[in-house]
Amino acid sequence: MNKDKRTRIFEILRKQNPAPTTELVYQTPFELLIAVILSAQATDVGVNKATKKLYAVANTPEAILALGLSRLKTHIQTIGLYNNKAKNIIATCNLLVDKFNSQVPQDRAALESLPGVGRKTANVILNTAFGEPVIAVDTHIFRVSNRTGIAPGKNVIQVEQRLMKFVPDEFKKDAHHWLILHGRYTCIARNPRCDGCLLFAECEWKDRKKHAAHG
Repeated sequence: MNKDKRTRIFEILRKQNPAPTTELVYQTPFELLIAVILSAQATDVGVNKATKKLYAVANTPEAILALGLSRLKTHIQTIGLYNNKAKNIIATCNLLVDKFNSQVPQDRAALESLPGVGRKTANVILNTAFGEPVIAVDTHIFRVSNRTGIAPGKNVIQVEQRLMKFVPDEFKKDAHHWLILHGRYTCIARNPRCDGCLLFAECEWKDRKKHAAHG
């Protein structure tokens, strides 16, 4: 895929959604951090339901530590892997209080030092909470990048590196949200909705016409 085609793709996405953002509900970087930790193998809708009740009683590292592990679990038990996530959240809150003055650090290495935070989560925080032009690659973005030809790669790191290299700078800050929403609602894993896809003319997926015909 050439630069002109990539530029047209992101111009189309920007026109459709000029100010994209996460579907996770949050007010502060800390609330976003907890929501993203909870979102692994869970839906944003499910996370938002749990955090709405949790944040009403505890939305700072100190408040969650005061809540304690067992009470924290009662608030997030509707979410998959909640036992392990609860342990990571408590450990992360301890580190934030002890090492980072209760603030979410705006630094990749510091973020990745927090339990339950990997490269993808760190990128989400840096991009969404702090407005940095980085791109977190989840399953949706991995699929869209490979299927369309925007930034094909064999693994998430390769796709991330190619997105950072190929996405024009003016689109980098919002690319994460555009691609994730496109993968969540249009370029879905099974039976992608090619018939109604705004990117159909620019997409390089060889099966898109077949899927459009069946749509």
